[in-house]
Amino acid sequence: MSQEATLPADRAVAFGPKARRVSVPVTIGKVTMGGLNPIVVQSMTNTDTADIDGTVQQVHALAQAGSEIVRVTVDTERAAAAIPHIKEKLLARGVDTPIVGDFHYIGHKLLENHPACAEALDKYRINPGNVGFKEKRDTQFSKMVEKAIEYGKPVRIGVNWGSLDQDLVVRLMDENAKSANPMTAEEVTQEALVQSAISNAMRAEDLGLGRDRIVLSCKVSEVQSLIKVYRELARRGDWALHLGLTEAGMGSKGIVASTAAMAVLMQEGIGDTIRVSLTPEPGGDRTKEVIVAQEMLQTMGLRAFTPLVTACPGCGRTTSTVFQELAETVQGYVRGMMPTWREQYDGAENLSLAVMGCIVNGPGESKHADIGISLPGTGEAPTAPVFVDGEKVATLRGGAIAEDFKKIVDDYVARKYPRKTGGVPSGAGVDAAE
Repeated sequence: MSQEATLPADRAVAFGPKARRVSVPVTIGKVTMGGLNPIVVQSMTNTDTADIDGTVQQVHALAQAGSEIVRVTVDTERAAAAIPHIKEKLLARGVDTPIVGDFHYIGHKLLENHPACAEALDKYRINPGNVGFKEKRDTQFSKMVEKAIEYGKPVRIGVNWGSLDQDLVVRLMDENAKSANPMTAEEVTQEALVQSAISNAMRAEDLGLGRDRIVLSCKVSEVQSLIKVYRELARRGDWALHLGLTEAGMGSKGIVASTAAMAVLMQEGIGDTIRVSLTPEPGGDRTKEVIVAQEMLQTMGLRAFTPLVTACPGCGRTTSTVFQELAETVQGYVRGMMPTWREQYDGAENLSLAVMGCIVNGPGESKHADIGISLPGTGEAPTAPVFVDGEKVATLRGGAIAEDFKKIVDDYVARKYPRKTGGVPSGAGVDAAE
């Protein structure tokens, strides 16, 4: 292994059961990642960037869902020309989420030909594997880095095993074949990813780009490979790291794979920003990847974004769908209210809720949440006790349990969390206050 680097003892701080790897902070627009800053959630559009209105709409939706950085593809002259107009329209909507330009093959030309694009973007993403080929690779990579320096922009050097520098792979394979203790082909590929990221980061620094403007990533689509690669990246330097399992897949497969890989790394203190690369269902909502990333961080106890609802899985004692429907309703309600609560109250995202299905664990679990409700299971009396801060405060009955419970939540938020200066009460908050 080459280009070894270890972090001095004073670069580690308490971070759960492990020590967090403290990287060099990097500022992207209004967001700073790395160092001791919270792990940042980001996402990517799947619109044609040349479609200005469509891209603005999707960026706005991703930002509203909680994406703190949004990446867009900049692969054509029309896409590059659209960037300043997209930025202008977003700002007119009050959306100042940093926008990252994802460049392929001709990024050096696009940045040269479209200075307004180069200025409007908050960060450039460069993949060393497709920035150019053979003798053009270094020249074109250098031109993009020089543009980043000219415009004062940070860069993510994002290596992907689907477009890995084949010259590097062949060289390492040849060296490995001559080794007394050869690695597997998979291990050679992992080493190539790490070396590509680090060598290009060092080249960017040699060109004058500060380490505080460099983010590294090595994307693969296998869980164990991602863990091994990022452990090596973390061991060899203190660059800020972007985590993500590429081509994670659709639905539960993509969610499970992304969580399995990134949770291990984040538990070890590795990672400064994450993206969950979910393949959306046809016509599906792109914002789902943002929600999954937030829930991953929140369930690990690393950040809080919105109140999460604890609910039992159901069993033979809960043959109706009442508690499932209420859990879904409550989770949707608090997620929908969170943008308003975030503006009005300090700490509302830390609220914990429980919707339980029967008397076996219902009252006990409900007492552990800030607010909990235990619904009647099969054969139980048609009543639903509600617990607030561990104490029973009400018993709900009838067909308006969902509305009554939401009112209790509204009242609790208005009473429990300090109101921010200048906050305007929402409709729910006004009722609670009155």
